[in-house]
Amino acid sequence: MTMIKTRSGNELYVKDWGQGQPVILLHGWPLTSDTWDDFAMFAAESGFRAISYDRRGFGRSDQPWTGYDYDTLSDDLADVIEATGADNAALFGFSMGGGEVARYMSRHGGKGIAKAALISSVVPFMLKTDDNPNGTPQGKFDDMAQGMKTDRAQFFQSFFKSFYGVGVFTGSVSDAIIDWSFNQSMMAGLKPTLACAEAFATTDFRPDLAYFRVPTLIIHGTADETVPIDAAGRAAVQAIANARLLEYEGAPHGLLASHKDQLAADLMTFLRA
Repeated sequence: MTMIKTRSGNELYVKDWGQGQPVILLHGWPLTSDTWDDFAMFAAESGFRAISYDRRGFGRSDQPWTGYDYDTLSDDLADVIEATGADNAALFGFSMGGGEVARYMSRHGGKGIAKAALISSVVPFMLKTDDNPNGTPQGKFDDMAQGMKTDRAQFFQSFFKSFYGVGVFTGSVSDAIIDWSFNQSMMAGLKPTLACAEAFATTDFRPDLAYFRVPTLIIHGTADETVPIDAAGRAAVQAIANARLLEYEGAPHGLLASHKDQLAADLMTFLRA
């Protein structure tokens, strides 16, 4: 097990598989780096170096009381990049991880990054406001927080059915995938779970998008109920220079499992281009 100490003194659990051009993989909320394993193994077997890690507060990483804002999370990412010596890397962010990609581009100037991908990403802004009418109302996020405080286990058992589109489209994930995701979610601390939910719900990444200066691939499902496409993928492609959007028709949020073969093929095509 590899642990990397960040500038704040907290330790992050990191996987570093294969050799070649680095691909840094950022996981979604409330999961762990394990959700990237299928793609990470495929990338490593295809001549790339796959680096993934558990976000602070989640999985096997430390669970400090503070540091769940995107400035600190992007600093953690910078520390992982420095510690692993990754350069000329591709940076892929799923869901909440897309926000770390965006903030790293602005706060750290995209140092060492050659390509970026946003998959089911929260970028550019999830919250519904007067100037973001396609966003999600604050009340929905309030209800989520209350559900987690009341009975976190019950909340996540229900949440993952929507996350993976169970009963919404043909070819959904197995019950075992939902159980596996639930188990990962319960590895996180309650404080980081709530704090990160607030961060991805309320952080406005629109100012960060001008700092994307590398080829960027955006992938989003049209039936994503967790992060609806209109306020996310479709808005992001309009604001990021040199970006391309692939829409997965009828696909839910959890593309790493629900559409893993299609996603792997599209990401590998992007890496090799």
